[in-house]
Amino acid sequence: MSTISTLGYALLSLLARGELSGYDIARQMKAPIGYFWHASHSQIYPELARLERDGYVGHQVVEQHDRPDKKVYSLTDAGREALRTWVTSPLDVPSVRDELVLRAFSLWLGDRREAAALFREHERRHEAQLEEYQAIEAHIKGQSARLPSIDSPEFAAYATLQRGMGYERECAAWCRWVAEQLEGGPV
Repeated sequence: MSTISTLGYALLSLLARGELSGYDIARQMKAPIGYFWHASHSQIYPELARLERDGYVGHQVVEQHDRPDKKVYSLTDAGREALRTWVTSPLDVPSVRDELVLRAFSLWLGDRREAAALFREHERRHEAQLEEYQAIEAHIKGQSARLPSIDSPEFAAYATLQRGMGYERECAAWCRWVAEQLEGGPV
């Protein structure tokens, strides 16, 4: 068995929740996984093939009427064990690459009005994403007054949702602050 890529672990994470077709996996890579990890169709299918070759996932062909047959993937015991081990393995501090922060580092060179408009636009984007996350949270809370069980996929999804909300809230506040500084200073 070879080393599993981070994308491979994302796919295993989806399959740990239940069997999925390649189409369903690609759809779930847009949301919910797409909120924090991105992959294209052209990356997903070769990675599924590698995971299957290495024994982490399997598939069965499901006949469909009026459509081509489809493959439905499932996690193997080896895939579940690899995922279980990976979840708690040591993790390096990720390197940060944020172009907006890089631009902020040189703000003193740009036009203040244009820079303020740029930061206001990003503030709006982060607020819009925060509203989307808050709607998901409201839906989850509407289903139960209690948090999902810690041993469930629902809790794991809720934990990632909380991180996303905190991130969007902080980014919106920072963009607002930068814009306010740019708008309030001498022109």
